[in-house]
Amino acid sequence: MKYAEFKQLHMYRQAAHLAQHGHLLAERRQDSFRLRLFALGDFYAEEWREWEAERILFIHLFQHPAGLHDYLSAIRLPEEL
Repeated sequence: MKYAEFKQLHMYRQAAHLAQHGHLLAERRQDSFRLRLFALGDFYAEEWREWEAERILFIHLFQHPAGLHDYLSAIRLPEEL
């Protein structure tokens, strides 16, 4: 799925699509939030949750590699690469 298509989905459908088709690259903590970075199609998705909660607060989308800066030390590439 391309960036423009994904962006049009409701957040709950975005979350379901990430869970099924996204490639989890890294997780990190920022203040009281747990952030998970996914690669999907031609973009990245950053899922924001409160640290101990399951409910997603929002999903931040980006395409530019500069958005990966905070994750570089934690990114786990799939073994098949």
